Amino acid sequence: MRSRLRRLHAHDRQFTWTARIDRVRTGEGWRRCVRVRVWGAGKNSRALQVDLLSPAPRSAWGDPAATDGAYPEPKHVRAVIDHALGHGWQPDEIGGTFLLTGAGHAEALPLPGFVLTDLLLLAEREGAGG
Repeated sequence: MRSRLRRLHAHDRQFTWTARIDRVRTGEGWRRCVRVRVWGAGKNSRALQVDLLSPAPRSAWGDPAATDGAYPEPKHVRAVIDHALGHGWQPDEIGGTFLLTGAGHAEALPLPGFVLTDLLLLAEREGAGG
C-alpha cells in the first residue's frame, strides 16, 4: 500500500510528510503506533522520523490497535518539525534519517493524543537481528 504524501508550510518552506499506521506490543497489549516521516528539501533530503504511540485504552472488543482511530494532524507534525529543527535536524542535508526518539525527546515534546516511543524502532531492530 502506498503512503499518501501530505504537505505542510512552515519556516518559509514546504515540508512533505507521510504517516504509516502500525502497532506495537506494550506491557498492556497491542497499541497503535504511527510512524511519521518528514522531508524538507525533496525526496533525497535528510528525513525526519518519529514514532507516535496512541495512549488509547485497551478495547474490550479485541485488538485496540485495529479499532483505535488516532492519527496525527498537521498541528502534531508542525510541533515535531519545530522541535527537530531546534534540536539539530538539517533538512537540506542529503541522505540519512534524523530520529526523534522517545528516550531523548518524549518529555520535551508533549503531543496531545500521542506519546513519542521507541517501541516500533526496537521491534524492527529485534526482528532484523533475529
